[in-house]
Amino acid sequence: MPRIPAHSLDSAPEATRPTLEALQRKTGKLLNIHAGMAHAPVVVAVYAGMQAALAEHGTFDARTREAIALAVGAVDGCSYCQSAHTLSGKAAGLSAGDMIDIRAGRPVVDARLDTLLGVAREAVGDTGYVQEPTWQAALDAGWTDVQLAEAFAHVAVNLYTNFNHYAGTELDVPQAPPLAG
Repeated sequence: MPRIPAHSLDSAPEATRPTLEALQRKTGKLLNIHAGMAHAPVVVAVYAGMQAALAEHGTFDARTREAIALAVGAVDGCSYCQSAHTLSGKAAGLSAGDMIDIRAGRPVVDARLDTLLGVAREAVGDTGYVQEPTWQAALDAGWTDVQLAEAFAHVAVNLYTNFNHYAGTELDVPQAPPLAG
Protein backbone atom coordinates (compact mmCIF):
# COMPACT_ATOMS: atom_id res chain seq x y z
CA MET A 1 0.00 0.00 0.00
CA PRO A 2 1.51 3.32 -0.99
CA ARG A 3 2.20 5.91 1.70
CA ILE A 4 1.47 8.63 -0.82
CA PRO A 5 -1.22 7.54 -3.29
CA ALA A 6 -0.92 8.25 -6.97
CA HIS A 7 -2.97 11.10 -8.38
CA SER A 8 -4.76 11.05 -11.69
CA LEU A 9 -4.45 14.06 -13.98
CA ASP A 10 -7.87 15.16 -12.76
CA SER A 11 -7.10 14.83 -9.04
CA ALA A 12 -3.58 16.29 -9.12
CA PRO A 13 -3.01 19.78 -7.76
CA GLU A 14 -3.55 22.35 -10.50
CA ALA A 15 0.08 23.50 -10.26
CA THR A 16 1.37 20.05 -11.19
CA ARG A 17 -0.96 19.21 -14.07
CA PRO A 18 1.07 20.72 -16.93
CA THR A 19 4.17 18.86 -15.74
CA LEU A 20 2.24 15.60 -15.33
CA GLU A 21 0.75 16.00 -18.81
CA ALA A 22 4.24 16.48 -20.26
CA LEU A 23 5.55 13.43 -18.39
CA GLN A 24 2.57 11.41 -19.61
CA ARG A 25 3.30 12.41 -23.21
CA LYS A 26 6.94 11.41 -22.77
CA THR A 27 6.25 7.97 -21.26
CA GLY A 28 2.95 7.18 -22.96
CA LYS A 29 1.08 6.98 -19.65
CA LEU A 30 1.05 8.67 -16.29
CA LEU A 31 3.42 6.58 -14.19
CA ASN A 32 2.65 6.06 -10.52
CA ILE A 33 5.99 7.59 -9.53
CA HIS A 34 5.12 10.86 -11.27
CA ALA A 35 1.53 10.76 -10.02
CA GLY A 36 2.84 10.34 -6.46
CA MET A 37 5.31 13.19 -6.84
CA ALA A 38 2.39 15.40 -7.82
CA HIS A 39 1.19 15.63 -4.21
CA ALA A 40 3.84 18.27 -3.63
CA PRO A 41 4.39 20.64 -6.55
CA VAL A 42 7.99 21.21 -5.47
CA VAL A 43 8.78 17.49 -5.74
CA VAL A 44 7.55 17.09 -9.30
CA ALA A 45 9.00 20.50 -10.30
CA VAL A 46 12.47 19.52 -9.08
CA TYR A 47 12.27 16.25 -11.00
CA ALA A 48 11.05 17.99 -14.15
CA GLY A 49 13.77 20.63 -13.80
CA MET A 50 16.47 18.01 -13.53
CA GLN A 51 15.07 16.21 -16.58
CA ALA A 52 14.87 19.48 -18.52
CA ALA A 53 18.49 20.35 -17.69
CA LEU A 54 19.65 16.92 -18.86
CA ALA A 55 17.60 17.24 -22.06
CA GLU A 56 19.01 20.70 -22.81
CA HIS A 57 22.62 20.21 -21.77
CA GLY A 58 23.23 16.47 -21.62
CA THR A 59 25.43 14.84 -24.22
CA PHE A 60 24.95 11.12 -23.58
CA ASP A 61 22.93 9.08 -26.03
CA ALA A 62 19.84 7.20 -24.87
CA ARG A 63 21.71 3.90 -24.56
CA THR A 64 24.28 5.42 -22.20
CA ARG A 65 21.63 7.23 -20.14
CA GLU A 66 19.62 4.04 -19.72
CA ALA A 67 22.70 2.01 -18.83
CA ILE A 68 23.50 4.52 -16.07
CA ALA A 69 19.90 4.40 -14.84
CA LEU A 70 19.97 0.60 -14.70
CA ALA A 71 23.27 0.60 -12.81
CA VAL A 72 22.00 3.18 -10.32
CA GLY A 73 18.74 1.28 -9.81
CA ALA A 74 20.61 -1.95 -9.19
CA VAL A 75 23.08 -0.48 -6.69
CA ASP A 76 20.36 1.26 -4.71
CA GLY A 77 18.01 -1.73 -4.89
CA CYS A 78 15.20 0.08 -6.68
CA SER A 79 12.95 -2.48 -8.37
CA TYR A 80 10.75 0.31 -9.78
CA CYS A 81 13.75 1.95 -11.44
CA GLN A 82 15.12 -1.32 -12.76
CA SER A 83 11.71 -2.20 -14.19
CA ALA A 84 11.03 1.19 -15.78
CA HIS A 85 14.53 1.45 -17.22
CA THR A 86 14.41 -2.08 -18.57
CA LEU A 87 11.54 -0.88 -20.77
CA SER A 88 13.31 2.30 -21.84
CA GLY A 89 16.65 0.50 -22.14
CA LYS A 90 15.15 -1.84 -24.70
CA ALA A 91 13.84 1.17 -26.63
CA ALA A 92 17.35 2.69 -26.46
CA GLY A 93 18.93 -0.38 -28.04
CA LEU A 94 20.23 -2.29 -25.03
CA SER A 95 19.84 -6.05 -25.32
CA ALA A 96 18.07 -8.04 -22.61
CA GLY A 97 21.38 -9.69 -21.75
CA ASP A 98 23.21 -6.37 -21.52
CA MET A 99 20.55 -4.99 -19.20
CA ILE A 100 20.79 -7.99 -16.90
CA ASP A 101 24.59 -7.75 -16.93
CA ILE A 102 24.44 -4.02 -16.14
CA ARG A 103 22.05 -4.63 -13.25
CA ALA A 104 24.22 -7.48 -11.96
CA GLY A 105 27.36 -5.34 -12.16
CA ARG A 106 28.95 -7.62 -14.77
CA PRO A 107 30.91 -6.33 -17.76
CA VAL A 108 29.02 -5.71 -20.99
CA VAL A 109 30.37 -5.88 -24.53
CA ASP A 110 31.20 -2.17 -24.49
CA ALA A 111 34.31 -1.92 -22.30
CA ARG A 112 34.29 1.88 -22.47
CA LEU A 113 30.73 2.01 -21.14
CA ASP A 114 31.73 -0.40 -18.37
CA THR A 115 34.19 2.16 -17.01
CA LEU A 116 31.52 4.86 -16.89
CA LEU A 117 29.13 2.47 -15.15
CA GLY A 118 31.87 1.71 -12.64
CA VAL A 119 32.04 5.41 -11.78
CA ALA A 120 28.25 5.59 -11.45
CA ARG A 121 28.06 2.45 -9.29
CA GLU A 122 30.73 3.70 -6.89
CA ALA A 123 29.13 7.15 -6.68
CA VAL A 124 25.81 5.57 -5.70
CA GLY A 125 27.29 2.99 -3.37
CA ASP A 126 29.55 5.38 -1.48
CA THR A 127 27.57 8.64 -1.25
CA GLY A 128 29.28 10.27 -4.19
CA TYR A 129 32.81 9.03 -3.59
CA VAL A 130 34.61 7.34 -6.47
CA GLN A 131 37.97 5.65 -5.98
CA GLU A 132 40.85 7.09 -7.99
CA PRO A 133 41.52 3.85 -9.96
CA THR A 134 37.87 3.74 -11.06
CA TRP A 135 37.97 7.38 -12.13
CA GLN A 136 41.27 6.92 -13.94
CA ALA A 137 39.97 3.84 -15.76
CA ALA A 138 37.13 5.94 -17.14
CA LEU A 139 39.56 8.67 -18.24
CA ASP A 140 41.83 6.05 -19.81
CA ALA A 141 38.82 4.64 -21.68
CA GLY A 142 38.26 8.06 -23.27
CA TRP A 143 35.66 9.70 -21.04
CA THR A 144 36.39 13.37 -20.41
CA ASP A 145 36.14 15.30 -17.16
CA VAL A 146 33.08 17.02 -18.63
CA GLN A 147 31.40 13.67 -19.34
CA LEU A 148 32.27 12.32 -15.90
CA ALA A 149 30.75 15.44 -14.36
CA GLU A 150 27.64 14.95 -16.49
CA ALA A 151 27.43 11.34 -15.29
CA PHE A 152 26.89 12.70 -11.78
CA ALA A 153 23.79 14.55 -12.97
CA HIS A 154 22.41 11.31 -14.38
CA VAL A 155 23.18 9.53 -11.11
CA ALA A 156 21.47 12.34 -9.19
CA VAL A 157 18.23 12.33 -11.20
CA ASN A 158 18.00 8.57 -10.86
CA LEU A 159 18.59 8.74 -7.13
CA TYR A 160 15.93 11.44 -6.92
CA THR A 161 13.41 8.98 -8.28
CA ASN A 162 13.95 6.97 -5.10
CA PHE A 163 11.02 9.08 -4.05
CA ASN A 164 9.21 5.86 -4.91
CA HIS A 165 10.90 4.17 -1.91
CA TYR A 166 9.93 7.09 0.30
CA ALA A 167 6.34 7.13 -0.91
CA GLY A 168 5.84 3.38 -1.27
CA THR A 169 4.93 3.73 -4.94
CA GLU A 170 3.27 0.67 -6.45
CA LEU A 171 4.91 -0.81 -9.54
CA ASP A 172 2.85 -0.03 -12.65
CA VAL A 173 5.26 -1.27 -15.32
CA PRO A 174 6.30 -4.87 -16.02
CA GLN A 175 8.70 -6.22 -13.41
CA ALA A 176 12.32 -6.41 -14.61
CA PRO A 177 13.54 -9.98 -15.13
CA PRO A 178 15.17 -11.46 -12.05
CA LEU A 179 18.94 -11.67 -11.92
CA ALA A 180 20.33 -15.17 -12.01
CA GLY A 181 22.37 -16.02 -8.93
